[in-house]
Amino acid sequence: MKIGYKIQDKFDFGIFLPLILLMIIGLLVIYSATVNHPTASGNFNKQLVSAVISIVAFLVIYSIPEKTFRISAFPAYLISLLLLIVVLVVGKTVYGAKSWLSLGPLGLQPSEFAKIGLILFLAHWVSRDDRDINNIKDIGVALMIGFLPILLILLEPDLGTAIVFAAITLTMIFWGGINLFSLFIVLSPGIVTFASLFGLPVLIIALVGILVILMFFKRNLFTSATVFVVNIASVFFFDYGVKLLQPHQQKRIEAFLNPLADPLGSGYNALQAKVAIGSGGLFGKGFLSGNQTQLRFIPEQWTDFIYCVIGEEFGFFGSVITLSLFLIIFIRLLNLSTITKDKFSSLIIIGILTLLFTHFAINIGMNVGITPVIGLPLPFLSYGGSSLMVNTILLGITMNIYKHRKLHT
Repeated sequence: MKIGYKIQDKFDFGIFLPLILLMIIGLLVIYSATVNHPTASGNFNKQLVSAVISIVAFLVIYSIPEKTFRISAFPAYLISLLLLIVVLVVGKTVYGAKSWLSLGPLGLQPSEFAKIGLILFLAHWVSRDDRDINNIKDIGVALMIGFLPILLILLEPDLGTAIVFAAITLTMIFWGGINLFSLFIVLSPGIVTFASLFGLPVLIIALVGILVILMFFKRNLFTSATVFVVNIASVFFFDYGVKLLQPHQQKRIEAFLNPLADPLGSGYNALQAKVAIGSGGLFGKGFLSGNQTQLRFIPEQWTDFIYCVIGEEFGFFGSVITLSLFLIIFIRLLNLSTITKDKFSSLIIIGILTLLFTHFAINIGMNVGITPVIGLPLPFLSYGGSSLMVNTILLGITMNIYKHRKLHT
């Protein structure tokens, strides 16, 4: 009993076991989605190798000294920026984004590994004793740390990954102790910008809401007017930014607002994914027996739309099991972030939780038609060695923190 207790005290099986189960589900679904495909039938073997390497990396990260993360925070962030610059110069274009580096037979996606650098360095910077996250200068620096890689990623362009980086940055700043008014200043332009997608009436309602909230905070006229002007300006910058997107990215936004406007084009994947999930019923059509999956109605369903394969072949039951495994990991991460006594470690865990949850929420939303199709994989399930390795390494960092959670005063 004592030996078992000691193991559980150092190793969180509540995170590790769901991780392994999600990997296994991912491998099964990738096999089903590619076994009859003329060009992707080898993806299962590649993902299996990536899974083995990722588990080894997980154990290595779990075993290293805790101080390594703090020491490596700035170098990891700097290397991330350099790789993001390099990929813009010599990168390989895939699906309209110059986001891959070719290393012989292997491919490396710098934006995936940049997530590690951002989370470590932002946690290190915000957690320093001489920082006041409610000071406008410190807020500005924290936002700059997050938005430098966002700018480089938008130049690829990769809108989905940029959204993930923005979510990580804002959530970590919030967890760092920002007050409500400062949080409102940071979030309100995004809310107004999102409202503008739905037309002028919704935008006006959002702006009226901003004015009401500003009155509630009772700040001086200059401050309130500045915040309001920034919100209006954000709409114009967003409109300009949309025009800079690739045509297929603009069509994805249009398809999100109205999937039926182009059911055979930009809205095709989302509509077919909903058909696949709906046809699965309670227990699904069975492994290797999904019509939408085996007849390849959804292009490359082993990546962004892998969840619809689960829905079709394993039904509502399989979908709920998959969602429950993610929920267990999210709850364990949130719990660990509150009980760890080190602010740096707590911020890292919140950054990792935000990353995984953002991917999870947007990807599932894409599959059921409630979020735009912006090309985000489902963690631990979707095909992709870089994504799988980075997400597994991040959970390895989490487990390392869990092991040392009682050492800080």
